[in-house]
Amino acid sequence: MPIWFKDYTIEEIENFITHENILERLGVEFTEIGDDFIKARLPVDKRTHQIHGILHGGATCVLAETIGSFASLMCVDLKKKYAVGSQINVNHLRPVKEGFITATCKPTHLGRTKHVWDILVHSDAGKLVAKCELTCAVTDKP
Repeated sequence: MPIWFKDYTIEEIENFITHENILERLGVEFTEIGDDFIKARLPVDKRTHQIHGILHGGATCVLAETIGSFASLMCVDLKKKYAVGSQINVNHLRPVKEGFITATCKPTHLGRTKHVWDILVHSDAGKLVAKCELTCAVTDKP
């Protein structure tokens, strides 16, 4: 049974991005929605490299916080609720020089005021690059 408030398409999720922002600049793309998961990817290139020519840990955090925050938004009635990331923890496990990283986000806890997401980030070769946990605060819209 789906965890989402409604059936979303990739196009609807991308329509949440209504102005130029970090997601467009870094090339974040949503790729798949399942009953209890969402996937997005990020290119590993000059936009996302750190000084040593490998994926910047901050770029991994951007991908993880993006996918988890969107997942929380997809779980609530957007006419009444708002969700934002409030804490992120990322363990960077191996470097990536090129290609894409793909994040898969699944719920650990979906409460009334707090969502916790487990986010695994893999390279194109299927290697685990990072393990992330994102907590989102869910509040009433002002």
